[in-house]
Amino acid sequence: MFELWMTLIPILIADVVNPVLFAFLVYAAGTNRPVVNSCAVLLGHTLAYFGAGVVIAIGIESISNRLSNPQQIDYIIGFVIGVILLWVGFLSWKTEKKEQAEESRTLTLLSAVGLGAIVNFMGLPFALPYFAALDQILKADLTPMTSLTVLAGYNVLYAVPFALVPVLSATSGQKSQEILRKINDWLVGISNFVMPILLVLVGLALIVDSMIYFVTGYEMF
Repeated sequence: MFELWMTLIPILIADVVNPVLFAFLVYAAGTNRPVVNSCAVLLGHTLAYFGAGVVIAIGIESISNRLSNPQQIDYIIGFVIGVILLWVGFLSWKTEKKEQAEESRTLTLLSAVGLGAIVNFMGLPFALPYFAALDQILKADLTPMTSLTVLAGYNVLYAVPFALVPVLSATSGQKSQEILRKINDWLVGISNFVMPILLVLVGLALIVDSMIYFVTGYEMF
């Protein structure tokens, strides 16, 4: 289990550098109920992320069960994800991400949760590390309940840094808006530099891990 988390933590770091989610949280913090709505957006995103992970994992396992060597398919999937991460990482260096300030609007609790869920389908490159994390969890050959627990723990750890938005909104009130905008601008700026590097590193690690398994029959992670 310790070895699995040692592999998941670097992937989690790459996954957390997500300016898309943070931008929507900042937007929610500027609405009529900043704390409630930003919490609802984060909750909606976390639940949808976890649910999508379960569905994807079940799909991968279904494919694996149809093949004679389920262990091998995990490495094939990891290799494909690694190649995609490399491609997106190189592509990201050529793409500038722009964020626009949003005016304060009104959100209901239900629409805020829905907004958080919808964010999962935006910014596909930022979700790719999640596929890598799912692949590592499946490769660990854990019991179904343990796998769900690890996946839930991953999603909770993912949500922790973004909880800064409702916490700042609750403690600083209107003053938090300027702080959050500065953090958002910084995150967008640093993601333009850090995200491609993290995607490439994770992609290379998955490809190397897969190649070592194909050549030697042993796993690196």
